[in-house]
Amino acid sequence: MTASFEGLSATDAVELLSTGELTPVGRLTDASNATLYCTIAAGGTEAACVYKPVAGERPLWDFPDGTLAGRELSAFAVSDALGWEIVPPTVYRDGPFGEGMVQLWIDGDPEVDLIELSRATDHEGLRRMAVFDAVINNSDRKIGHLLPTRRGHLYGCDHGVCFSEEYKLRTVLWQWQGEPLTEEALAGLALLEGRLADPDSPVSVELRRHLTEPENFAVRNRVRLLLHHKVHPYPSPDWPAIPWPPV
Repeated sequence: MTASFEGLSATDAVELLSTGELTPVGRLTDASNATLYCTIAAGGTEAACVYKPVAGERPLWDFPDGTLAGRELSAFAVSDALGWEIVPPTVYRDGPFGEGMVQLWIDGDPEVDLIELSRATDHEGLRRMAVFDAVINNSDRKIGHLLPTRRGHLYGCDHGVCFSEEYKLRTVLWQWQGEPLTEEALAGLALLEGRLADPDSPVSVELRRHLTEPENFAVRNRVRLLLHHKVHPYPSPDWPAIPWPPV
């Protein structure tokens, strides 16, 4: 973890999120599950964060109840293992409304047109995200889940409905379907494959904690398939290709 958040390293951000005092400020009412905007403070350091308690997750027909927060943390673990810094620092911890996911708040650049960004074909961070979504089997990559910062880095949020063992990739980022993966993507996937093969690696430990064994096997298999075919995946004929609403 090498990113910096206004002087706070990613490692320090994880420590702050894990141990700091979590204070709810308000609720993000557009979210389908309980999502609270909070402050987190410890040792004179304070930051903003998002807190999604498991108790506030609404039941879904295609994902087991009470697992969305763990899937968010699993997405951060994969992002960290790839070294692409797509998911902001995220932890799983107790809070004012019980256990849940706590993630560092990212201030997006309001001058970026998200719809235009989502259609770009020459944005390295966006293409990296498309590969990441294929790995985690993201079934809900909406335009509003793109978080471009003023310093030019692109983050993504809302990874609760990921890691299904069935192929459910649903995203607005299909502009590279069938195109060869970049050398950077192949190198990152090879690195991830090695780390997933090590049962004691941080990413393997985290995925075992929050995902079922069939879901873990599916992650490893998706990485193998991407490395074997060396192309961006196509939409499934049996699953909607684009989330609704797409924004």
